[in-house]
Amino acid sequence: MQSMMSSPRWPQQRAHEALCCPDPASKVQLASTLHEVLESESCPVWSPTAWAAAERLEVPGRPESPSLVPPSQVPRRRLGSEAGRIALIHAIAHIEFNAINLALDAMYRFTDMPAEYYLDWARVAADESRHFSMLSQRLEQLGSCYGAMPAHNGLWEMALKTDDDCLSRMALVPRVLEARGLDVTPDMIIRLQRQGDYETVSLLEIILEEEVAHVRIGTRWFHHCCKGQSLEPDQTFMRLLSEHMADRIRPPLNDKARRLAGFSEQEMTELHALIE
Repeated sequence: MQSMMSSPRWPQQRAHEALCCPDPASKVQLASTLHEVLESESCPVWSPTAWAAAERLEVPGRPESPSLVPPSQVPRRRLGSEAGRIALIHAIAHIEFNAINLALDAMYRFTDMPAEYYLDWARVAADESRHFSMLSQRLEQLGSCYGAMPAHNGLWEMALKTDDDCLSRMALVPRVLEARGLDVTPDMIIRLQRQGDYETVSLLEIILEEEVAHVRIGTRWFHHCCKGQSLEPDQTFMRLLSEHMADRIRPPLNDKARRLAGFSEQEMTELHALIE
């Protein structure tokens, strides 16, 4: 097999290709293939020092629809109606689509991390691709599709704010924005069970379990970055949270899932203090 280091399509460039791809189905395929290649036993471990510096990417590859609007303008409907359940599934599908881009950007953006970092985020990109595909199929079963209603751009906006610092990215995207899904998904599952929508429930249960691992990956590399800068992780996380996103911590907090995702007892204590 030709060495990946001598190939014009080594991992950073493959991640960039998938990141810039606007078609959801093609992006899903590119992200899944990238993960398969990097996980294969025949794939060599590459030297991060050989990677080129990443250029700032203001807009990732995404389709023309959905239109992006402020969060206050995203449709919200009661789950007692089919329209309400479609709106919820569409909102989650949009989060998962953005999560594909965020995982790919984590690979492309930060060029001086250990090889295991890129393998971790390739796995996340593949998982998020599968989540997006499941939700898209569920929307089609309900007579809708991804892009049928407006969505917001909050996740990518935070990616831009942290694209020059891996430590801040790992702290504020996986451990704040994505960890929010750990907090709110159990209640969604209960409400959908009450409506008898067990097909959507089964999808959310899969997503919740796998998102714990994704946030844990964020924790792993946040701690790695802290160690590299001789910073204490708990204090550093709370400082970054206070400086940038303290208003994003709201009840409920899923203590069990967050602990499984690597949050320390001290962090959980301080997070609870923020919402009391």
